[in-house]
Amino acid sequence: MIFITLEHILAHISFSLILVVTLIYWGTLVYRIEGLSSSGGKGMIVTFLCTTGLLITRWFYSGHLPLSNLYESFMFLSWSSSVLHIVLEIRSQDDRWLGAITAPSAMLTHGFATLGLPEEMQRSGMLVPALQSHWSMMHVSMILFSYVTLLCGSLASIALLVIMSGVNRQVLLGAMDNFFSRSILPNENFDSHEKIKSDLQYTFDFSSTNYRKCQLIKQLDHWSYRAIGPGFSLSTIGTLSGAIWANEAWGSYWSWDPKETWALITWTIFAIYLHTRMNKGWQGKEPAIVASLGFSIVWIRYLGVDLLGIGLHSYGWLI
Repeated sequence: MIFITLEHILAHISFSLILVVTLIYWGTLVYRIEGLSSSGGKGMIVTFLCTTGLLITRWFYSGHLPLSNLYESFMFLSWSSSVLHIVLEIRSQDDRWLGAITAPSAMLTHGFATLGLPEEMQRSGMLVPALQSHWSMMHVSMILFSYVTLLCGSLASIALLVIMSGVNRQVLLGAMDNFFSRSILPNENFDSHEKIKSDLQYTFDFSSTNYRKCQLIKQLDHWSYRAIGPGFSLSTIGTLSGAIWANEAWGSYWSWDPKETWALITWTIFAIYLHTRMNKGWQGKEPAIVASLGFSIVWIRYLGVDLLGIGLHSYGWLI
């Protein structure tokens, strides 16, 4: 009983912390305060320690790795997001704004596990014989790690597309404004010193803003590729270990279970993304569209199949 109480305390502390950390990183997008982003990084480390303690506590009293139900998988997903966040913080001191992507990912998955799932789905139970396998634990952990990296990389691509559409719209509006002003106003107005000065100032502000946005687009494209690459490798390892586990448990490496089918679709989508990046040399919009599609596919694979109660991998919550 004491372990369950400790688990609940750690769950609420870690969720409160990750919520504050998320707000801090969103604040850094508006206010460039160095101390603010560093405090967010420290808060994420404390969150990571609390979530680690939660998972270890659950492992201790349940007698197995906490990867057996939807609640545990979401908590592991949140923990993995915090790990990815800390790694990115260490490797990219100049790109701490990436926390605005990883911190909300950890917060939302943690919040769904603790607040969105029914209480009966949060309880730990005995493992069925099919899950009592080392291949099962390897398969599930690799797949969940791949979910985190693929989702964060896809979110970076979605942010890239949003910013790119804003830049294109700004260019279009600026061109239209310039065209109409020159068409309506008399020509002699454009010869005045004040008008020329105003035009130059507008051009400078417009160019500097677009330059910053273009730099951000390049950084998002870079980090999207850096996240999806390892995520694709983890997904491949997880799928192969799952095939070995399936053969061990049910006597077949591949049975076209709905989860397996969506796993193949996910693998294909991100294989296309990496192919376009490495062989075609595409950057920016085209591969980002593919990665954005992959974001939806991953969630269909993870939640859509599980919660609808279809196949061997379902948790059967909705039907």
